[in-house]
Amino acid sequence: MTQHNKHWCAVYTKPQREEFAQMNLHLRGVETFFPKLILPKSAKRKKHIVALFPNYLFVCIEVISVEYASVIWCPGVKRIVSFNGTPAIVEPSIIAFLMGQAEADGVISARCNVAIGQQVAINGGPFDGLVGIIQEPPNAKGRVKILLELLSRPTKVDVPVQFIKASWVTSRSLAEG
Repeated sequence: MTQHNKHWCAVYTKPQREEFAQMNLHLRGVETFFPKLILPKSAKRKKHIVALFPNYLFVCIEVISVEYASVIWCPGVKRIVSFNGTPAIVEPSIIAFLMGQAEADGVISARCNVAIGQQVAINGGPFDGLVGIIQEPPNAKGRVKILLELLSRPTKVDVPVQFIKASWVTSRSLAEG
């Protein structure tokens, strides 16, 4: 965890250089945390492990120290997230929560909490207020195929996942709940 004078701060990295920055920070002896999300496999999606916060990782440092200078001059790092020149400190409880959800390598497993055959209500869009049955899980574009009863016959429609009463949840929170 954190030592007495150390705080967790967010680091903004160069695009798609989070792991490079993390490796260089590790070589400098800086404690880091880079949370990643493993998404359900999709034929269209190239990567199924993605950064939870793209271009960001967390470091545990003394804010006013040689360590701070080491972080801002580290290859792969653009800057420490700051407000009016003061590094923004991330609450330890937030880091603890994220670490609690992650495996040792920082990967958090996630899945949609809807299942094929499940009945769902649609909240938004042209099908607002209708009830349908999930036919296919969310695709790479965040759309779900739902079977609706339209004009007295079953019809498959694509609905954005945000329009159904569902959300992405971690596998661990499902196991605990």
